Amino acid sequence: MGSNKLLSPNTYYMQLFDVYPLMNVTPEIASGVYLWDNKGQKYLDLYGGHAVISIGHSHPHYIKRIGDQLNKIGFYSNSVQIPLQGEMAEKLGKLSGYEDYQLFLCNSGAEANENALKLASFETGKPGVIAFHGAFHGRTSGAVAITDNPKIVAPFNSGHKVYFEALGDLEAVEQRLKEGEIAAVIIEGIQGVNGIQVAESDFLIGLSTLTKQYGAKLILDEVQSGYGRTGKFFAHQWAKDLSPDLITIAKGMGNGFPMGGVLIHPDIEAKYGLLGTTFGGNHLACAAGLAVLEVLEDEKLISHSDSMGEFLIQALKQEFPEIPSVRGKGLMIGFDLTEEAASYRSELISNHKIFTGSAASKNTIRLLPPLCVKKEELQLFLNSLREVINSRKTK
Repeated sequence: MGSNKLLSPNTYYMQLFDVYPLMNVTPEIASGVYLWDNKGQKYLDLYGGHAVISIGHSHPHYIKRIGDQLNKIGFYSNSVQIPLQGEMAEKLGKLSGYEDYQLFLCNSGAEANENALKLASFETGKPGVIAFHGAFHGRTSGAVAITDNPKIVAPFNSGHKVYFEALGDLEAVEQRLKEGEIAAVIIEGIQGVNGIQVAESDFLIGLSTLTKQYGAKLILDEVQSGYGRTGKFFAHQWAKDLSPDLITIAKGMGNGFPMGGVLIHPDIEAKYGLLGTTFGGNHLACAAGLAVLEVLEDEKLISHSDSMGEFLIQALKQEFPEIPSVRGKGLMIGFDLTEEAASYRSELISNHKIFTGSAASKNTIRLLPPLCVKKEELQLFLNSLREVINSRKTK
């Protein structure tokens, strides 16, 4: 997919720490669901930079909101009153249906999960956490510990009391809860990195029942699956009457501006010094976050995500007998191929100029487009995918 080396050795004295496999593309301009590289080539973005681009690249309202705010004040820390934070909380509560919850603002999904874990442990006085096989919750210390990927666990991360159970196995969760040391059960609204694995609604409701019964807190990680991506504001809202103790958010929250947060059940008491952040909830971040919420509401992007996702999922299932499995809700979709997907993704980007995403499973392609994507753009992808698949049959 291209070399990691962006610069020649003599370009700068300091070189980048080489940790990412990079596509051989250098985007310079973006608008809506399209990118243009440094050679003027146009690309269709069906990955949204890891589900970050929610309302579309360079949305005019988003640009204006941030520009207007920057002309006033761009940043001050949480040592002063920032009314934009209250506006953000009110708007988020209204659109999400969690108006009675409290909001803690931070900078990323990993940080949101760290703070949710700490709150659960503070509240319960317990150290243990139940997470699920295939989970991905971030790359900071606690988030790494609850992520089911030994490759990213350093010795420093290994001291946490974390127990991984199979997604869907309520009996195993209950047995672990009975031991009495579990502060929290954390689960993604839909597992993203694991190839779009969707937990059954009954399982989520069962987790809620068990955590209440045994005095643990239920944390819903909606970092990738939230903000309208699945056709509901949060993916767990496909399960009726579910009220998690803590909900973590980021990615689509800022449409590219670094932003994260924790929605906190009203029964959890706020105390000075319990949590803290320097940059979280700053003026520019809140302006970006408010712009996202305003566009989501004004352009009805949540219901649009639902209908576009339904179209794409049905097309993949009905028109591609070569695809053994299609999973997801709304515009959070994963599908499997009968062989490794890397060469398919490479051909989609090199020959058809379409960005798609990978997953933990080497055979899976992940689709996380901006929520403003239109049917004709999804049809363009379907046509291109058909060409890629057919080209394999003739070889």
